[in-house]
Amino acid sequence: MFRKILIANRGEIAVRVIRACRDMGIISVAVYSEADRESLHTLIADEAVCIGGAYSRDSYLNMNAIITAAKLTGSEAIHPGYGFLSENSRFARLCEENGIEFIGPSAHSIELVGDKAEARRTVAAAGVPIVPGSKGIVTDITAAEEIAEKIGYPVMIKAANGGGGKGIRMVSDKTELSRAFDAARSEAAANFGDDGVYIEKFIRDPHHIEFQILADKHGNAIHLMERDCSMQRRHQKVLEETPSAFVTPELRERMGKASVAAALAAGYHGAGTVEYLVDADRNFYFMEMNARIQVEHPVTEVLTGVDLVRAQIDIAAGKKLKFEQPDIVPRGHVIECRINAEDPARGFAPCPGKITSLNVPGGLGVRVDTAVYQGYTVPPYYDSMIAKLIVNGSHREEAITRMRRALAEFIIDGIGSNIDFQLALTDCKEFRLGNYTNSFLDDTDITKLTHE
Repeated sequence: MFRKILIANRGEIAVRVIRACRDMGIISVAVYSEADRESLHTLIADEAVCIGGAYSRDSYLNMNAIITAAKLTGSEAIHPGYGFLSENSRFARLCEENGIEFIGPSAHSIELVGDKAEARRTVAAAGVPIVPGSKGIVTDITAAEEIAEKIGYPVMIKAANGGGGKGIRMVSDKTELSRAFDAARSEAAANFGDDGVYIEKFIRDPHHIEFQILADKHGNAIHLMERDCSMQRRHQKVLEETPSAFVTPELRERMGKASVAAALAAGYHGAGTVEYLVDADRNFYFMEMNARIQVEHPVTEVLTGVDLVRAQIDIAAGKKLKFEQPDIVPRGHVIECRINAEDPARGFAPCPGKITSLNVPGGLGVRVDTAVYQGYTVPPYYDSMIAKLIVNGSHREEAITRMRRALAEFIIDGIGSNIDFQLALTDCKEFRLGNYTNSFLDDTDITKLTHE
């Protein structure tokens, strides 16, 4: 087992990993930017090293600075969290070249699943259903037109190495294709340093269902059930729950087996997520595989009782999985709301600033993952998510009631937040019935929703 681990991230995920290290008796090393000098992860880690300026490119994306910090502190492994360098194969390879264990999949697996077009080919060969589309990266508009005509409009153009809703365009007909194709490529290049895109059939009003998987270095893999991530705004997840109100036991079994097959086909080890689109007839199609821990991983931890971060560390250390598929037994129903420093009334504009007063909810069945505290100043340089509120109940209705109670207790003064928006969302008819798809929030008048 590792003696010391460096956490190459910030905010609540860095705090989460530090806590797992403490539970395992491992020394934690935080890295921080100049803007995060007073951040919680910096304050609670056993050691902390400043790696650069406020902007991500000068700190959390500075590979050489992070590797240097790991070597100077004698860290044997690096946990990348999510975002930043978590799915960067070059960084994973750099760790290996410097004798540092990367807590995640191999560089080869990251490259395979990170290239969305290559991932589609790999899982299709393993028998996993995929959305009809291009067989690889589409490099010119002529080829794009031929593919779109073949599979039929509407189509989606997606960044081959993308994520987070960037580099995606929906195209209704041929007249829109050229403009959308160029826009998707430009956005992909700006955000991911790669303008490669692929094309797939647009599935109308799908459900976004993802399966958590764990795989060790000895060829063992399991899934830990699904998370329903269909409540999205502009391809950004807002709320997650498990089990899905839409997924039947028979569908869950088929999707779980497909997810394990996808992981094995990719030669994957570590924690990962296989994401699907599911249509109204419950046909499911592989969308992508995320080679990292997810923002919404606490939902699965609460449902199954499995510490996913600890499992990541164990796998990286070469240990076999402690669980087999029959050991994964769900417990009740779990919902997570993402709490963001943003103003829904102003188009969800970010609201950085000083938190003057803070009350975090608690009680039975309530978990809060956060890195903010009273007096903390939320910086303007990073993602606006400042907390994750997770609740569980013996059944879905109890979980919804508990979530609404916890949201009402969550008080953040000094900055704007989306708490009232989440309260309205969890009380709307479509959510209470479990009758929502990916398009629900984009088709809903947000102002009306928050004033019902």
